Amino acid sequence: MAGQGQSKALRWTGVGVGAAGVLALAVVAVADLGKADQIASVVGAVLAAAGLGLSLWARGGGGVTASGERSVAAGGNIGSATTGNGAQAPTAPPMPGAGTSSAGSAGPAAPTAGPVTASGDRSVAAGGDIGSVSTGDA
Repeated sequence: MAGQGQSKALRWTGVGVGAAGVLALAVVAVADLGKADQIASVVGAVLAAAGLGLSLWARGGGGVTASGERSVAAGGNIGSATTGNGAQAPTAPPMPGAGTSSAGSAGPAAPTAGPVTASGDRSVAAGGDIGSVSTGDA
């Protein structure tokens, strides 16, 4: 999955930056402890700001988009969706939550963390459970 590759790349980037920072501080500490303290303060502030920016960037990747004609996308559960001409909305089965989720555990299914995209004509996508869908014409 692309999300896992992106996460792994960010993780290794963070590890590499952290290791380089520790190495640089060790070299400067041997030469001048006062200078190492000043550099550590500045580097710590810069890395904290970079970490905040990276975490917000990584978190923002989970968008919900529906780009096809009559397409439907939802970040959570969809009870019932109908996209056909003259089609009647089907009766949605009870959504998990009153008893068990689709995974068999108690409570509703948690929406997925990644992006939810419905990109074809009359396509339907959900980050959680879908109760009932009708995409054909009546």
